[in-house]
Amino acid sequence: MANTLAPPLLSLLFLTLLHPLHSSTDAFIYGGCSQIKYSPGSPYESNLDSLLTSLVNSATYSSYNKYSISGSTQQDIINGLYQCRGDLAMPDCATCVARAVTQLAPLCSQACGAAVQLEGCFVKYDNTSFIGQEDKTVVMKKCAPAVGYNPEVMGRRDAVLASLGSTSGLYRVGGSGDVEGVAQCVGDLSNGKCQDCVNEAIGRLKSDCGGAVFGDMFLAKCYARYSTSGAHAYARSHHGNILFNFLPFYNSLYIGALCAPIKPKWRPQHHDERRYEAPKRGGALYI
Repeated sequence: MANTLAPPLLSLLFLTLLHPLHSSTDAFIYGGCSQIKYSPGSPYESNLDSLLTSLVNSATYSSYNKYSISGSTQQDIINGLYQCRGDLAMPDCATCVARAVTQLAPLCSQACGAAVQLEGCFVKYDNTSFIGQEDKTVVMKKCAPAVGYNPEVMGRRDAVLASLGSTSGLYRVGGSGDVEGVAQCVGDLSNGKCQDCVNEAIGRLKSDCGGAVFGDMFLAKCYARYSTSGAHAYARSHHGNILFNFLPFYNSLYIGALCAPIKPKWRPQHHDERRYEAPKRGGALYI
């Protein structure tokens, strides 16, 4: 089948979140889907089932993992990964990734590529090669409108962001007084690529959000976020008026194929763990 260039626009679904930074781990932040689809019953569908099963099962013991599943043709290859927030305990990581996977079907039915970011984790799959590649595309930014500029608070904000930028590691947190910040990269990035991505996110966050009481900047492979004490009062009194800007991030080359929605089921595990099971062929379960 001939290669097809995916249209630059994609379906994005979003939910306004209240700060502070760490709300419910399964709170939805953004999702994106390729506009290229593949047919039910295809080898790609079978590979996607296997990939998502591997991602969710792996999240019971590792905060990050990546998988690539080959096929008989280039069209059937699929790559995927997940990344949990660095402070999550393993049971919370597993629950978050499982929840993210269950959201892929209703968000991105039959899509060749999809990504979903929850408060506590990120999941992505695609039939193009993206693992290990730096991508500083802005996929979502969220800024509270400035309600007067407070030099003292913004000075602490800038100091916290500078600390995040100068700290090493995939997951970084910082705080000063009533200001807190967090940054994280996806685990497939090298240290140098992670540093470059975080610096880009921080720079965009400061320039785009200005004196806002809170701001989020999500790039395709990392994010930076900050919140001040004023964010809590603002969110309570202005819920629904937060400024968003969403940009397409599936703007790459796709191999023509078609995929069907994954309908997961759950099998209770010990210690409240949950394990994802892909549906048997021809017997999809709806939950």
